[in-house]
Amino acid sequence: MPLTPATLTRHELIGRPVRVVAASNPHLVGIAGEVVMETTRTLSVEGSNGEQRVWQVPKADATFEFDLPGGETVTVEGEQLVARPARRTERTGDSKWR
Repeated sequence: MPLTPATLTRHELIGRPVRVVAASNPHLVGIAGEVVMETTRTLSVEGSNGEQRVWQVPKADATFEFDLPGGETVTVEGEQLVARPARRTERTGDSKWR
């Protein structure tokens, strides 16, 4: 299945560029980098500004922007990502993208 805005939630997120654009914790807003690990409830984001830091960002409490190949940016409510990664990538159905 090709990677498109409609299918992003069914693809692997590790290695994908990401930014936190909104969060219940204001200290998380602005974190940008690459997804290096994913659990049911969190994304681990390694900073892209040269820092060797990895942030644990709760999925349910944040809104993310993912960069797709070709320069397209997709905004995702983190609540849509809350699931075991293996289960999330198996889901089918309508996309709830903005």
